[in-house]
Amino acid sequence: MSQTETDNSERDRRELGAAGSQLSTAPVEEPPIAPGLGVVGWARWFWRQLTSMRVALLLLLLLSLGAIPGSLIPQSGADINKVAAFRKAHKTLAPVYDKLGLFHVYSSVWFSAVYILLFVSLVGCIIPRAWQFVGQLRGRPPGAPKRLDRLPAYTTWRTTAEPEEVREAALKLLKKRRFRAHTAQDAVAAEKGYVREFGNLVFHIALIVLLIAFASGQMYKSDGTKLVVEGDGFANSILQYDDFKSGSMFSTDDLVPFSFDLKNFHATYQTSGPSRGTPVTFAADVDYSVGAYGKPKRTTIKVNEPLEIDDAKVYLVSHGYAPVITVRDGSGKVVYHDAVPLLPLDSNVSSQGVLKVMDGYRNAKGVSEQLGISLFFLPTYAGGASVLSSFPALENPVLNLAPYHGDLGVDSGIPQSVYQLDKTHMKEFKDSKGQQFRDNLKPGETMQLPDGAGSVTFEKGVKEWAGFEIVQEPGSGWALGGALAAIFGLAASLFIQRRRVWVRAVRGDDGVTVVEMAGLGRSESAKVPEELGDLAGILYDQAPGAPDSGDTTDHDPAPSPDPEVVPAEGAEKR
Repeated sequence: MSQTETDNSERDRRELGAAGSQLSTAPVEEPPIAPGLGVVGWARWFWRQLTSMRVALLLLLLLSLGAIPGSLIPQSGADINKVAAFRKAHKTLAPVYDKLGLFHVYSSVWFSAVYILLFVSLVGCIIPRAWQFVGQLRGRPPGAPKRLDRLPAYTTWRTTAEPEEVREAALKLLKKRRFRAHTAQDAVAAEKGYVREFGNLVFHIALIVLLIAFASGQMYKSDGTKLVVEGDGFANSILQYDDFKSGSMFSTDDLVPFSFDLKNFHATYQTSGPSRGTPVTFAADVDYSVGAYGKPKRTTIKVNEPLEIDDAKVYLVSHGYAPVITVRDGSGKVVYHDAVPLLPLDSNVSSQGVLKVMDGYRNAKGVSEQLGISLFFLPTYAGGASVLSSFPALENPVLNLAPYHGDLGVDSGIPQSVYQLDKTHMKEFKDSKGQQFRDNLKPGETMQLPDGAGSVTFEKGVKEWAGFEIVQEPGSGWALGGALAAIFGLAASLFIQRRRVWVRAVRGDDGVTVVEMAGLGRSESAKVPEELGDLAGILYDQAPGAPDSGDTTDHDPAPSPDPEVVPAEGAEKR
């Protein structure tokens, strides 16, 4: 830029004065200045850097980058089994991840540091901007600069109307167009587009709300799963969960007191066409009550339609079958009678599981033993050599059983899965050919164990089970509100422009009123000239142009054309 252009820009700024200031509450980026000596000087310098927009954006970028490993690497707070499998598969990499805190990213020191610094930076940016914005709302639009023709959008014409009449008409017009307007000396000053700055502040405040909601959600959240068979129930106690994880500040007292009974689970599937077997509906009918003495209420939980009780949400996440099995020992005594939940293996709900009889069983010789039976269930058996179900509904159910006897190992103190059978100290039942004894049963059929060891009956009326996920996230509502507010604020700051308009009407040397209109926006945009041209056209109709001074005829003068808004002299330099 040449020295002449620099001088012109400085002169323009001096002439515009307050008229061109405070079109934004954005802090002015000052050039870096070396801090003064002493602790106070360094503290002020650090605070300026931390609350600058540049640093806030950098921290936001670092936070986004820091969340990537939390999505790609197994997290101990989400699935400790996957973390253990990762450690076993990556002997060299796992210790490095441990030192970097990558198995617990969101609670690591470095992620928390970035998180807290971003929070402080946003607060430091918002407070002064909010205070400045309130001051602008309480004030009035600044008066017109001395030379309106230096503004980016400008037009002028001469009229026979009195200056007071022009200013009064301009004031009425601008207020009708929702400008904040007032008369300042010989001009009308107006301003519009405060929603832009309001939206900007709302966006930044919404980010703080999101940060707080995210932090509270991580600290006070709880997430557990429970498998419930038809006819059984669940009470929201930590002892009743199959799997449970929570935030660092969570307490069992924070659990919402409620309970429910699963009355019926029903599912429908496509019965024909290429999508045969595809689920159509999954629904669980439950009776629930809130508190110790709450009255039972009936509702239906569907996929993506959870049951909401205060801060808790009960989601329907899985389902399967639970054949009802009765086991008798060698004397004919019933030692087990219950529904056994089985885990699905495919989309047609071919399922497998284990039945364990730990107490009460005696073999044909009267010796106490434990029974373990491997179960494989097909809801729809297609016949022949088929080993998988051909349809997920109960059209031709078949249960395959492989019994074992001996010691289940449950008394060793080592935890076991209820869906797996430890065969270390178990023996197979043998058939007459010396092969492992196993059989296929349909509902109502009974399998007799070899040598009078007892019997196993597959009862009629296969039950179904539903898997529920119970989630408590205290900050979810605030997070949703913050996200919506952030979208609104960002849209307002992007699509609304803050601009000012001045209308000056003064009597010229020849006694004819001279009208000047000018507009100024925060940034160069075609909207300001277009809007000014529209306003000028309306005002021109109320204060039409005067005849040329050289016209001396005595007939009525014809009105001059509507004024055209053009960029002012030197506007392209700005």
